Amino acid sequence: MKRRTVFAALFMAALLGGCSTVSVVTDYDRDFDFSGMHTYRWPTGDEGIRKSDALVENPLVYKRVQAAVDSKLQARGFRLADSKEADFIVHAHAGVKKVRSYYPQVGLSYGFGHRGPYRSWWGPYGGYTYVGAYEEGSLLLDVIDARKKELTWRGVATGVVRRYRTPEAMQRDIDEAVAKILEQFPPGAPMGEAR
Repeated sequence: MKRRTVFAALFMAALLGGCSTVSVVTDYDRDFDFSGMHTYRWPTGDEGIRKSDALVENPLVYKRVQAAVDSKLQARGFRLADSKEADFIVHAHAGVKKVRSYYPQVGLSYGFGHRGPYRSWWGPYGGYTYVGAYEEGSLLLDVIDARKKELTWRGVATGVVRRYRTPEAMQRDIDEAVAKILEQFPPGAPMGEAR
């Protein structure tokens, strides 16, 4: 269990390292009217929490993600509210997976035979395949309609995991990843503006 907690901490401490390599994808319910969304809340208790979630295993990083989301949403006019007033619920999830990449290398060669340059050979040879392995992390932000408890919007940031030397460096990358995800929320609003 301790090793798993350390792994989760390292993952989240390495959240989407260097946001220049982060890719963001969003999707939403096209039939949902986002114009009525003004207040939000976070899940209460175990509401929607996945036990295998890397954020559940590292509550310090979960708080950092919450702070980044709160900052971005409030800057765009949304207000954090109690459970009875909230129009939507924000769920943050994270995960990591090992990824292998294969890079085939075709080779060309020129050589000399055993009798000097007159018996030389040239041409392709079998080459080799370079196998690389890295960890890929994903941060998901789900927006749930608080009344119907249905998913209305999802943003996913994915990038290569890296390690951090300071919590401040980690927070900068978390802030940047959250900002990139929330640029596209709510759908149809100009970047940086709430509806």
